[in-house]
Amino acid sequence: MPSPPLSRDDFEVAIICALPTEYNGVSLVFDDLWDNDGDRYGRARGDDNQYTTGRIGKWDVILALLPHMGKASAASAAASMRASYRGLKLALLVGVCGGVPHSEHGEVLLGDVVLSETVVQYDFGRQYPVGFVRKNTVGNNLGRANKDIRGLLAMFKTDLGMDRLEERTASILRELQAKAALKRRIGNRYNYPGTDQDTLFEPAYHHKHRTSAACSCCEHVGDSGSPCDEALRSSCAVLGCAEDHLVARRRLEGKRRLQQGNSAAVQQPAIHVGAVASGDMVMKSGVHRDRIAGKEGVIAFEMEGAGVWDEVPCIVVKGVCDYADSHKHKGWQDFAAATAASAAKAMLEQYIQSDKIPQATRSESESTISTSTTLLTRRQQRGMILPTRLKLPNTLGRRAAAQGRHSTGRLQGTTWLQDRRRPEVM
Repeated sequence: MPSPPLSRDDFEVAIICALPTEYNGVSLVFDDLWDNDGDRYGRARGDDNQYTTGRIGKWDVILALLPHMGKASAASAAASMRASYRGLKLALLVGVCGGVPHSEHGEVLLGDVVLSETVVQYDFGRQYPVGFVRKNTVGNNLGRANKDIRGLLAMFKTDLGMDRLEERTASILRELQAKAALKRRIGNRYNYPGTDQDTLFEPAYHHKHRTSAACSCCEHVGDSGSPCDEALRSSCAVLGCAEDHLVARRRLEGKRRLQQGNSAAVQQPAIHVGAVASGDMVMKSGVHRDRIAGKEGVIAFEMEGAGVWDEVPCIVVKGVCDYADSHKHKGWQDFAAATAASAAKAMLEQYIQSDKIPQATRSESESTISTSTTLLTRRQQRGMILPTRLKLPNTLGRRAAAQGRHSTGRLQGTTWLQDRRRPEVM
């Protein structure tokens, strides 16, 4: 069985979650947990994060749950994490997101997983009377991922790389579900909700009461009004959202045929690599979703990526739990969190480790350096080694030369050196 790392500096991978639902899903894909008997690594002064440490495949991983959603909370947590775990090479922001149902990457269905090639901070800009304009200059945009991450994502954009990733994600998902089924509190929480629950309405078809008898304020939704609080809390079935406004999708029809054959393949998520929109607001408008997606080329919306991106090398790994429209609900969150956690583990299996100095060799080297430094310091304190800036007076050199380097000159020079290293006799 692998042994725990010796120190915090040995951890190279971090996983960050914003919601307990996301954290719960990730915790099920750990192969070992190093802190079952209590914390063993501590944290840096000023770091308020709570960590879980363990192993996923060949990687020692730290798992952190944010105290709040949003960019500011994510940025603060990532900066503190970097102070405590100085050896981090990669952070995965794992959880759930709102998906853009149609893009140049193809159809996106609920339960699919999105990987960020880049992050667009879509709510950073200026509000004018005629509308909002995002700041889009080089200095105001988030930079691209480092070469290590770009290389990993480039592999996943190949047919071979993506086939391996999707197949392994599906396998890990089944293992996660089987593991969860053995736990009394969890049971079938992470099971596939079914194709009938995957509904996409036309972008301009709003989630609201359909008659004035039910609610007068919902009559003006789409003009200048907004749905009432009751409508926002109600399901599409309660409000009577009409099925003739549903959008037909070819890939979903294929899944329905698989489900009739009782095939486990129906729950296998597709994985999409592309730009992800990140902001501090929850996107709940199909019209705005499509407008931003068309302009920025994003394939998903989430709330933490922009905060982590500049603090530590990062990939957003999020399962699609809704379509970022007014009909969104939480029925897919658990399954989407499970698919994201499974994809994160599958990614780490493909992430190549760099050579490390063996721990025993490193410890011996550090011990030797420490011992040498201690001896050097003691000798300096005793005056046995001259400071490098100390120079002999010219008179000593002239005296030695005049005497032909005889013993008298050496004795006088030695006496002078002894006096110089004992300031108390000066």
